Amino acid sequence: QVRVMEFGGGSVQAGGSLRLSCVVSGLTFSRFCVGWFRQRPGQDHEGVADIDSDGETSYADSVEGRFTVTRDNAENSLHLQMDNLKAEDTAMYYCAAAPEGRLTPSRSLRPEEYIYWGQGTQVTVSV
Repeated sequence: QVRVMEFGGGSVQAGGSLRLSCVVSGLTFSRFCVGWFRQRPGQDHEGVADIDSDGETSYADSVEGRFTVTRDNAENSLHLQMDNLKAEDTAMYYCAAAPEGRLTPSRSLRPEEYIYWGQGTQVTVSV
């Protein structure tokens, strides 16, 4: 059984930083593309960043240059370093795993490509 668990959400002032972490169990973590998504109230899931089995990363334009996604295959963990946070980054953040190691650019950051999801962790940025 695959389990996905996120850690590290919280509240921060605009311009501050947070680091999210996720641990995935029940699959061979190193073989799969994993990523972060977020959802604001009343909106669909939005792809934030992902990293494939080769370590290649993709970012949403809105977070490029501010967020950094990394993975630690030895610890089955995924991390998202979020710097220079803005009020519009406020959302529930989810960690997810896709059922394959690499996604083409057209499929990257698309929620429908990911089948294993955590319960989410709230990030709130105040001005």
